[in-house]
Formats: sequence, C-alpha cells, structure tokens
Amino acid sequence: MTEAGPLETALRRRRAEGAKLLVPYVTGGLGQDWPAVIEAVVAAGADAVEVGIPFSDPVMDGPVIQQASARALAGGTTPGAIIDTLGRLRPGAPTAVMTYYNLIFRGGHRRMASLLADAGVAGAILPDLPLDESEDWTAAADHFGVETVMLAAPTTTDTRLAAICERSRGFVYGVGLMGVTGQRAALAASASIMAKRLKAVTDKPVLIGVGISTPDQAVEACLEADGVVVGSALIRRLLDGGGPEGAAELVAEFRAALDAG
Repeated sequence: MTEAGPLETALRRRRAEGAKLLVPYVTGGLGQDWPAVIEAVVAAGADAVEVGIPFSDPVMDGPVIQQASARALAGGTTPGAIIDTLGRLRPGAPTAVMTYYNLIFRGGHRRMASLLADAGVAGAILPDLPLDESEDWTAAADHFGVETVMLAAPTTTDTRLAAICERSRGFVYGVGLMGVTGQRAALAASASIMAKRLKAVTDKPVLIGVGISTPDQAVEACLEADGVVVGSALIRRLLDGGGPEGAAELVAEFRAALDAG
C-alpha cells in the first residue's frame, strides 16, 4: 500500500473524527482577492480546497465555472501565477489544483509536478486524463509527492472502478451525474449510487462532486459518501460579488449542515 500524502492523511483524519468532508472549489485568478477566498473558506470549515487553474476549453465545467475561468483569463492570470501564489499561501488546509491535461502536457509532466510540489500543493485533479493514459503524469506526480485524484463516472464499470480507486491518491472523486458541473434543483439519484459503489471497493476517502448545490443536497449525498466537493454554488456567489465574506458564509452553511447530519 502506497503511503498516504498530506491530502489523503488530512481527509482520513477528519473522517476518523466522525466528520463529513467538505472541499470547496475556488477558481484561481478570479479577482484579486481569490487567495483571501481560499483562506476564508478554510476558516469557515473546509477540510481541503480545490483550486481551478483556468483553461480555455474546460470540457467538464458548466456555464458558471466557464464564466469564472473566462473572467480570470481575461484578467491576465496564468498557471504559473496561480501556482506561485499558492506557494505563498498558508491556508491551514491542503490544496489540490484542478485543471486540464493540455496545460500539464505543454508544461511537461516532471516540470509541472515539481512546480506544484515546490508550491506546497498536495494534489492534482485532471478530469480529461483517463486512467489508461495517465501513467506518464502519475509517475511524475508520485515522484514529487503530488497526489493525483482520479474521477469515477456513473457509467464506469465495476472492474474499471476498482482500478480507478487503486490508482487514485488523496481521495476518489465520484462524479454525481452525467454532464457538466452546475447547480441543480435536486440531488441526482446517481450521486448516492456512485458513492455506494465506490465505498464498496475502496477505503480511501470518497467525495461526490458535480451537482452538489445546497447544504441539504450535501447532507443527502453524505448518507453514502465521506464528503462532497462544492463548486458552482460557491463560484456563483463569487461572480455575484460575494467576495471572501460571502464565500465563507456559504461554506459555513454547508459545514453546519454536514456537522448536524
């Protein structure tokens, strides 16, 4: 068994304490105060933070996060600037970047893994890099101690699900429904099924993301899952001008609901 890195260790520790895990998503470069947003959501109860590195063709992201990425790119943000800023932050919880494989490929596997490690980034989520083609990246990431979080979709077969869980580091990201990220009126039935399937084949932390829009939906998902990733609901608040205070308020609502069960 591979020794757990700081992201997985932190999430396992919180799970062992009886907590449901909460990982908000923040778009890097979205306004000058995005580093303060990260610090604010950690102070409000986030167990880790997923930081998006904007990309021009975000195939997994719906309109809200696409809008945030476009705004960040228009403001001049770059992958290097985001990673450099993360290297100066000490938010008090692990961070994992979420971006698309083209940026990693163009930057070079070992170079990008080294930059993330030097910046103290614990993990990386690459939603468009399939398990079968991930070896070059995961070898570099493992070498530099960056935990590659793998994603599992509702259509994933049982055999492939086990292989994804075996390869995943940090946590296993269960995609709650087919389609792109975005807010939904109700939790998809596939979210709970996905969590249950994952929990049957792995002891690693299982988090459900995509379509987790309200605290009540988070609580429902956590009847099976260890935790949730919350993206579009938080980014919508930031796009509407909520800033660090608004982000902290929303995350605190999710934290309170999850703690109350």
